[in-house]
Amino acid sequence: MASSDGNGDTSTRPVVTRFAPSPTGFLHIGNARTGLFSWLYARHFGGKALLRIEDTDKKRSTQEAIDVILDGLDWLGLEFDGETVFQSERAGRHAEVAQKLLDAGKAYKCFATTEELAEMREAQRAAKQPMRYDGRWRDRDPSEAASGTPYTIRIKTPEGGETVIEDAVQGRVKVDNREIDDFILLRADGSPTYMLAVVVDDMDMGCTHIIRGDDHLNNAFRQIQVIDAMQGVEDGWERPTYAHVPLIHGNDGAKLSKRHGALGVRDYREMGILPEALFNYLLRLGWGHGDQEEFTMEEAIALFDISAVNKGPSRFDMKKLLNMNGNYIRAADDARLAGLVAEKIGSDADVALLTEAMPVLKTRARDLNELTEGASFLFKQRPLEMDEKAAGLLDDGARATLSTISARLKGETDWTIEALEANLKAYAEELELGLGKLAQPLRAALTGQTTSPGIFDVLVLLGREESLARIDAQAAA
Repeated sequence: MASSDGNGDTSTRPVVTRFAPSPTGFLHIGNARTGLFSWLYARHFGGKALLRIEDTDKKRSTQEAIDVILDGLDWLGLEFDGETVFQSERAGRHAEVAQKLLDAGKAYKCFATTEELAEMREAQRAAKQPMRYDGRWRDRDPSEAASGTPYTIRIKTPEGGETVIEDAVQGRVKVDNREIDDFILLRADGSPTYMLAVVVDDMDMGCTHIIRGDDHLNNAFRQIQVIDAMQGVEDGWERPTYAHVPLIHGNDGAKLSKRHGALGVRDYREMGILPEALFNYLLRLGWGHGDQEEFTMEEAIALFDISAVNKGPSRFDMKKLLNMNGNYIRAADDARLAGLVAEKIGSDADVALLTEAMPVLKTRARDLNELTEGASFLFKQRPLEMDEKAAGLLDDGARATLSTISARLKGETDWTIEALEANLKAYAEELELGLGKLAQPLRAALTGQTTSPGIFDVLVLLGREESLARIDAQAAA
């Protein structure tokens, strides 16, 4: 199905989007959001969402980073269409396009040396002029250069008029063509520049819509020059619809950085965020549909509209993400959560016991790490290691109370929440105490902590034998 908005002919073509991360580090949370928007847009129109790894920076690109990107996208549930394209494998095609532009008179050889260009920039700086290439080789005959002199290939940009982009997010934006210099397409060593490689790949992949961060908006004005120059030289070169999404900021309004906390998708996974929660939170960063806060993937696909993305930066709020994650944890399947927690606990974990305990464990947890911590009491070995607050509760009086509680519970024949609660409530009434006065030292003895699920849930989950053994161990300490 074709899109309903866009520049020129893109509205009549089947939608093809692409996500093109660079594997020079982790999958940044901001990149993941633009990838999500790009993926959703294609899925909304029944089109194709393609993946390209821009790995031309061989010094910084690593296989480990590529694996992290692919794993993060898979974890978020973003399945892309077709084979992943690796930009580094396409250098020959990039050079071919540069040569075609050269042959068509739409590009030229520039023999300016590094020293000459440095002098040019210094003169422009001294004259307080914009620093850009001055076109010194644009109309010169290459024969003027000595044989064997290294050269770059530069595009001939229009010397007048303006370039206009009808951006699906930013609206109408334009630039005077005199501000766009004749930028390099092919370096002196024959390697393609970013500006060339990106455009060639986008066109060869049939991209109709380029959805990316607004830090690339200035690049779009240059990349359009390559697209326009190739029209009439080779078929299939049509301007795509651009949608430049504002960047994510921290709560203080500054661009998201390490000082705001975790930046990578993997970081949030390790923090115990569920993939569907992060998917939903990223979706809501700068996009919305009425007052609805939570969306299934199917709902997101059905409702997503790039024109509804805000023009201004969105602010990342960790508290909101954790609250949303808590909602997803409470709604999640107990067996699934038990498996995830078991992975964190390790070989000591009893998945069946965790599954049984999950309804009471997940009620207050905001992430899987909290959930794991809350479940840890189930697998502790005697003698229990006490945290500082729990140890402070177990004075001589508390230990005497525990001894009496143990005796009462040993006589209990019905080890259920209801029976255990009735037993201890009766004891509290005998002592003229609130039930909490008994529950706190009992919780410390059973879990080694001062927080846990309800004390009667704890007793039932641990079982009669283990519960009594833990209580007796602390009563006798």
